Amino acid sequence: MKKNLLSILILALLIVNLALTVITMMSVTGTNKKTAALVDTIATVLNLELVTDEEDPAAEISLADTVIYNIADSMTIPIKPGDDGKQVYMVCNIALSLNTKDEDYKQYSAETIGTYEPYIKQAIEGVAMNYDQAYITSNRDEFKKEVLAAVQKWLGSKVVYDISISDVKFG
Repeated sequence: MKKNLLSILILALLIVNLALTVITMMSVTGTNKKTAALVDTIATVLNLELVTDEEDPAAEISLADTVIYNIADSMTIPIKPGDDGKQVYMVCNIALSLNTKDEDYKQYSAETIGTYEPYIKQAIEGVAMNYDQAYITSNRDEFKKEVLAAVQKWLGSKVVYDISISDVKFG
């Protein structure tokens, strides 16, 4: 009789354990679906932020649709003094890449953009004067993006979609 009673007790505990397992699985599954939906939403938002509108047009412009305008003289720009307090100058050559398919190209074509050269130089100097030699050297791409943004802001157009800063020397 003890064996039967013990078997019935084990069977009852097994049924209770099975019922509690089902209840736990149902609650975990519902929560898991909500968590998966939240992660999906966050991943979608992050993917949207990885690609900005400013980067896409420049990637799509072919060399056939590009005209390069070289600023005639090399620029000598006073930059932020270093730790020693001495004035430092950056000497560089600047070339602007113009998109011939842009709606503003008629106004800012390679033939006419030269008339705006003093103002473009001023925009470039305005950015460069905020940084020292160490920053410009170590963060070349960031510096170039800021200079490009300043030129685009001054022109009020994105006809200039890239800028080349070459032959950089400090003294």
